[in-house]
Amino acid sequence: MSRQASSITRISVALGCALLAAWFASVACAQESDGWRDPSKHQVRFVTVDEDVRLEVLDWGGTGRAIVLLAGSGNTAHVFDDFAPKLTDCCHIYGITRRGFGASSQPASGYDDQRLANDVLKVLDSMNLKAPVLVGHSMAGGELTTLGNQHSDRLAGLVYLDALGDPGDFPADDSAFMALVEKQPAGKRQASHPALDSSSFAAFRASQLKGLNYAFPEAELRNGRITGPEGGMGRRRTPQSTFIAIGKGQIKRDYSHIRVPVLAFLEFPRPTYDAQLDRYEAKNDDERAAIEAANRAGAAYVERWIKDLTVAVPGAHLINLPGAGHYVFLTRESAVIKELRSFVAGL
Repeated sequence: MSRQASSITRISVALGCALLAAWFASVACAQESDGWRDPSKHQVRFVTVDEDVRLEVLDWGGTGRAIVLLAGSGNTAHVFDDFAPKLTDCCHIYGITRRGFGASSQPASGYDDQRLANDVLKVLDSMNLKAPVLVGHSMAGGELTTLGNQHSDRLAGLVYLDALGDPGDFPADDSAFMALVEKQPAGKRQASHPALDSSSFAAFRASQLKGLNYAFPEAELRNGRITGPEGGMGRRRTPQSTFIAIGKGQIKRDYSHIRVPVLAFLEFPRPTYDAQLDRYEAKNDDERAAIEAANRAGAAYVERWIKDLTVAVPGAHLINLPGAGHYVFLTRESAVIKELRSFVAGL
């Protein structure tokens, strides 16, 4: 190699290292620009799962069987920052931030159901996790189902945290169902979307507690949003194109080849609004009828989702959490932890 070529190579390597260091610095700066530091007692590492794609993996430590937590769409592994430490006395707890979110890489592609499931498998391989329990919230049910179908021999169990919603049979895609939702009183629909204060991360959490009866850990908010110049919450770090790609890449749920124990938490029957916000009283018979019609239609979807799971996995254990809403591990933390402990102990 010529001296010139050698110099160019050294410069390229140095530049690459500098860019990588700058990227890590930007992540740290995003979390600590106003002196704030993540209080959760986890180690952070990055695992390469694809060409130029690295995923953030949180390790809260603990003893016993490995539990791997997978967040729902729009969230990072930090959404479990308060939940995860409460399980470390019985299990070793990990969390994965999927590609496109938080500190994980944001590639232009790779957001279909199979690729996202493969990413999780790559992390399990890289960290040499033997027979873990996968616990997934919301859209993570897709990754759980795909891995359960294809790699039950690698897993000990699957836990669905309000994660049975089927992209191939989803109410928001049904015009007739959405028409029933629109016929509900405006006050009922508005109650499901309370105003949240984004003037600061602390203010946002306070308004979440007031309006939603739960709040994300602050690290979750800071990993998901840009910090504004005045300390306020800025735009999402994840572009809208990523959410669109994920939506297009999801497939209908098929549980037929799952050969491991399954535990599922959900609220049944599911109302068409968040039951955490059930503060609206029907003003007349017409309003009451409209609400009941939409709720019956919504319950029919949940019934089908449950049937699809229990027919394919007859031993699946379902836990009904009335009024829990979507973030069941935040609104019913103690109940979820209790049942999860029992599930793992029985494996």
